Amino acid sequence: MASEESTHQTPETLTEQQAERMLVGMNEVIRAGQEMRKLRAEMIKVFASFGWTQERIAQLTDMSQPAVSKQMAKRKTDDPQPPMGLSLDQHDAPWLEGRLWGLAEEISETCHETTCCTRYVNALNRGKKRFTPQNIDELRRLIEEDLRLHRAELPGSYQAAYDEISRGLDIPSKVTATASASVRRAIAHQIQRDLLRSDV
Repeated sequence: MASEESTHQTPETLTEQQAERMLVGMNEVIRAGQEMRKLRAEMIKVFASFGWTQERIAQLTDMSQPAVSKQMAKRKTDDPQPPMGLSLDQHDAPWLEGRLWGLAEEISETCHETTCCTRYVNALNRGKKRFTPQNIDELRRLIEEDLRLHRAELPGSYQAAYDEISRGLDIPSKVTATASASVRRAIAHQIQRDLLRSDV
């Protein structure tokens, strides 16, 4: 019995591998939080360019009006940009990636999360996956598989949206966008989802 106890003694320190496994998840959450704070700050600037008041932006972002005012003051030194175009027919990579992400989420929700792309979408949403060319290629492959497997459940507009997005991603665009990639991705994501929902 004593020999059994001696083989299961509590180690005096964590191994580097144990520490790494613990910190990887924490670091992903921290990074995602930092990226979201940055994105929210950039979105405040976009909302202001549409003429929204600080009070309205504060309500929508669940921030205090002074906090919104402070964010806007930080960006007063930036060159003023015209309001962002909201047409889906834009061909820069971040815009198309946002549309692809929105389409994947709609497929996942329409098919009650029984799709190939569900885990990938969840990882993107939690910041565990990033919008790299390799990850976009993988998401495209998963969406293609879902469109094939769930053809009977999905409206034709889903396939049409994928075909249009895919053609855009296959042809490199020389468009120079004024907003950051993360802002354009987030806006295209939301517009694509809203449009697909309105077609159902």
